[in-house]
Amino acid sequence: MTLTLYNTLTRRKEPFEPVEPDKVGMYYCGVTVYDYCHLGHARACIVWDVTRRYLQFVGYNVRYVQNFTDIDDKILNRARQEGSSMEEVAERYIQAYFEDMARLNIKEADEYPRATHTMNGIQRLIHELEEKNFAYPSAGDVYYAVRQFPEYGKLSGRKLEDMQAGASNRVEVEPEASKKRDPFDFALWKAAKPGEPAWESAWGAGRPGWHIECSAMVRDRLGETIDIHAGGADLIFPHHENEIAQSEAVTGKPLANYWLHNGMVTVNGEKMSKSLGNFITIRELLDRPVDPMAVRLFVLTAQYRKPIDFTDEAIQAATNGWNTLKEGLLFGYKYGSQLGWMRTLTNLPVDGSGHDNAVERFQAEVDDDLNFPGGLTILFELAKELGKQGNILVHQGKTEIPPEQLEACWHNLVNLSSVLGLEVSADDIALQVETAASGDGLSDAEIEAVIQQRQDARIAKNFTESDRIRNELQAKGITLIDSPDGTRWHRN
Repeated sequence: MTLTLYNTLTRRKEPFEPVEPDKVGMYYCGVTVYDYCHLGHARACIVWDVTRRYLQFVGYNVRYVQNFTDIDDKILNRARQEGSSMEEVAERYIQAYFEDMARLNIKEADEYPRATHTMNGIQRLIHELEEKNFAYPSAGDVYYAVRQFPEYGKLSGRKLEDMQAGASNRVEVEPEASKKRDPFDFALWKAAKPGEPAWESAWGAGRPGWHIECSAMVRDRLGETIDIHAGGADLIFPHHENEIAQSEAVTGKPLANYWLHNGMVTVNGEKMSKSLGNFITIRELLDRPVDPMAVRLFVLTAQYRKPIDFTDEAIQAATNGWNTLKEGLLFGYKYGSQLGWMRTLTNLPVDGSGHDNAVERFQAEVDDDLNFPGGLTILFELAKELGKQGNILVHQGKTEIPPEQLEACWHNLVNLSSVLGLEVSADDIALQVETAASGDGLSDAEIEAVIQQRQDARIAKNFTESDRIRNELQAKGITLIDSPDGTRWHRN
């Protein structure tokens, strides 16, 4: 099996070959911290979190870096509205970001560089661009000379003559267009404005443009050529296009060998926006409440490069799907003792031999350009089989599948689900373990003794006592099933 990835740069799937064997350097263009994260951020963060998890699962040592843009016009506007500072706004929403991502079970990156902490690297890169005649100063600003870079447009597929300045909402506002030699040029450094934060530089006090920040952070944290550069499809142009132009003009090397982009999120078929009243933040969604695992599942049911539409029906379907997986994930904690499983229920090994080579089939699916929906089909197979066997165990006292095979099936489900970040809560596990271990304080031998007391009461036709014992056991989470072959029981 070979992992293949769709490379936006080449517009085709390619076998993944890292710069260094067994190591992956991965950079994700993170959020601009001026507001709470929304559904679009949730999708991107989940997709690249799972990509990182999968790379680690197949054996790579991944260094995952995600930036924060903490100096930006939107941040400054929010600070003015609130009468606070850029630093206060950025810190508040960085903290909110970590809170939201923790609820979604998104692992923290190895490093979170910030633009304001990378000022030396930013100025050094601009200076090198000047030396190579790719940049020029103009009245306190510094601009990138786009026509000096012949490959400009290779990522987006756009031709320079078809482009217009300001082709994206994220292009910096340049009120003094007369400073530019060419309307296509973009700002690397912007002269200080009254009342705004500024840093001293060779070109005077000012602050960096948006695009140069990521070029500098990638170089400082991961080197001149990285394996994977990821982000939303809305960043392809101009942001990632400009990153390539800046970085490669200086180094003469590819900035990234694989450019990966996730699709956008719509709400009931429309682009999410505050003006339409369909803008949904992560915390608002989770506080409805919606189970965070249902949100992850919703995101992973779609091919990562395609748009995904958020609707009430879609999130309900994801919730139902998560309940199926959750039942399977709790199977071992619920029935493992009854089935005589001896292995520990933590630090579970992946067993490729269980349930029709589930691990191999899972990897074969996901290796095809991160086909997470295909991987999910394997998980649902495992979960549904476990659910079926659990019902049979409850009603017939034994399973159709040998306990050791069920154990392998469950271990595979737990481990493969973890690759996708789909995990039951510690509270759910603790409840199942406590119930299975104690039966509210009753050991298996004690339960059998109480059942015998009930049987004696039935023989004596003392049905009031018999019913009392049944109800008392039921209240303690122990269900009795009477049959011609005797009375069976299970812990709920």
